[in-house]
Amino acid sequence: MSAFARQIAFAAETAGWNAYQGLFRAMGLERASDFGASLLRKAGPLSSVQHVARVNMRIAFPDAHERELDQLLNAMWDNLGRTFAEFPNMHRFDLSAHSDQVKVEGVDILRELERQGRSAVLIGGHFANWEVLPATIVRYLKDCRITYRHANNPAIDTAIVQQRRAYGVNIFAPKGGSGAKELMAALKSGASVALMNDQKMNDGIAAPFFGREAMTAAGPARMALRYDCPLVPMNVVRTDRARFKVTVYEPLERPGGSDAAAILETVTRINALFEGWIRATPSQWFWVHRRFEKALYRKSDTSSASSASGSI
Repeated sequence: MSAFARQIAFAAETAGWNAYQGLFRAMGLERASDFGASLLRKAGPLSSVQHVARVNMRIAFPDAHERELDQLLNAMWDNLGRTFAEFPNMHRFDLSAHSDQVKVEGVDILRELERQGRSAVLIGGHFANWEVLPATIVRYLKDCRITYRHANNPAIDTAIVQQRRAYGVNIFAPKGGSGAKELMAALKSGASVALMNDQKMNDGIAAPFFGREAMTAAGPARMALRYDCPLVPMNVVRTDRARFKVTVYEPLERPGGSDAAAILETVTRINALFEGWIRATPSQWFWVHRRFEKALYRKSDTSSASSASGSI
């Protein structure tokens, strides 16, 4: 694509982004959440990622009836629609200690880390409205570097960063090689880092996930072991419409050493934890990414996804 064509494409994308933001902000938080749910319940099943999500669900729940998967897909689109509609309204969430919109369990774990001035590696996944996690973290940890994936469009990327600053998330570390160096420097300085650890990473390590080997990011485990930091899981669950419960868990037990075997053991524990969260609230995970090997998503190979065990 030529530079001029790229500029035109970016301009069109930016216009679409601004329209999306303006529309859902004008609705307010609750109305936007409900409208987003209604919209994606209708539009989501028409998209190509409907097939991706069904394959993933079949791997996770091979004994489920097709009607059960249909119901789960519908509930997944409801949650994703709410999440995308809530993002322009994140500044409207009440994140105070006594909020009835976002309740936090295990907050004393974060408070103790802050009191000790101790660095930690916090891990979460794409559950419910995952934007609630960083918004919660920054309420209790003064210095936490949170990874994010740059938007290709510079104008949209700037808008996303500025929008997150509006609800307090103003310290970010980019993903990639430079981001990894920044995160390691942060841990050395006593800051904490927070990462999503539930999506496929091609240059990660193979670890069990729902009975299959799945390429998984080893960075969080590697950093926690190398710098002897607590590895603290966090999860968020949608309890009703635009209301959530965030849970901060006790640090994961870690093996001795920091060699390849210790890293694999830790990554395996993390994947097992995510499996439990997915089984507890299956409609709230981000099923629409290709978590497993590419061949499983070819429509002619869909039947092979039933070889793992599990149930809803």
